Amino acid sequence: MLHMRVISPVGQTDAVRDLLLGEPGATHVTVLPGIALQPPGDVVEADVARESVDPLLGALSELGVDRAGGVTLEVIDTSLSDAADAAEEAAPGDPTDAVIWDELVARTGEESRLSVSFQAFLTIACLLAAIGAITNSPVTVVGAMVLGPEFGPLAAIAVGAVLRRGDLVRRGGLALAVGFPLAMVITALAAVGFDATGLLSTATLDNLDQVDFIYKVGPFSFIVALLAGAAGMLALTSAKSASLVGVFISVTTVPAAAFASTALVEGRYAQAAGSALQLLVNLVGIVVAATAVLLVSHRTAVRQRGMRRLSAG
Repeated sequence: MLHMRVISPVGQTDAVRDLLLGEPGATHVTVLPGIALQPPGDVVEADVARESVDPLLGALSELGVDRAGGVTLEVIDTSLSDAADAAEEAAPGDPTDAVIWDELVARTGEESRLSVSFQAFLTIACLLAAIGAITNSPVTVVGAMVLGPEFGPLAAIAVGAVLRRGDLVRRGGLALAVGFPLAMVITALAAVGFDATGLLSTATLDNLDQVDFIYKVGPFSFIVALLAGAAGMLALTSAKSASLVGVFISVTTVPAAAFASTALVEGRYAQAAGSALQLLVNLVGIVVAATAVLLVSHRTAVRQRGMRRLSAG
């Protein structure tokens, strides 16, 4: 369950209270009159089953509470209450399948920003991937995959496309359009340094049997990208973030970008082209699959809201 705290304008408090009391998936409803100072108003709190959160947020937005007051959500780790158990049973669906769209927008929006930390993680991941490729070390390459932060912007593009939020699409696109080229340039400069110190030569790239998946593109490249994109978005929407680690390991976006730079420096143009194609295939596949998953979830949510309104009427 989640704890919902609503700062309600005094004139809307009765409507907010009645909304929460009328929701089968809400319990422990509390009203604290006049306690909110900034913004001023009353505080209404409740514990809400995850399945009921998104419809409630929509109803609160229709009341204008998000503009004149505010709504915050906190995850409840432990709740010893028969009333809470009854609310979870009364809420339709399964909590792990419930999508809280405002939470998803906030999360993807934050993780898709082109920040210093985003660029640093992406650059370090590319450098690790380049070293892993040079040393024919799949373990190092996998470590770089886990470190890469690129799924955030890709998820933001998918969310923005489904919800028609151009700001999310632009933000995610900017992070990728600036982040990857900059990381690849730095990786290329590092490859030049490795070459100058004798740590890298074109002959080094002749025997990469353990990591050749980075630049060898086949039918399964796109299939894996689709599966990873679908799994990643399911992990985000179902609050199973631990599954994202498996998603990061399954895609070769960062290794492909890193090896494209390294191979280009060494004049291995075929390998560089293959890596660039691998990068493109992965980016497109992830966004397509993530968007498809969200479209299904969004249509289901719209249908459920319509049914709730009909039943309430």
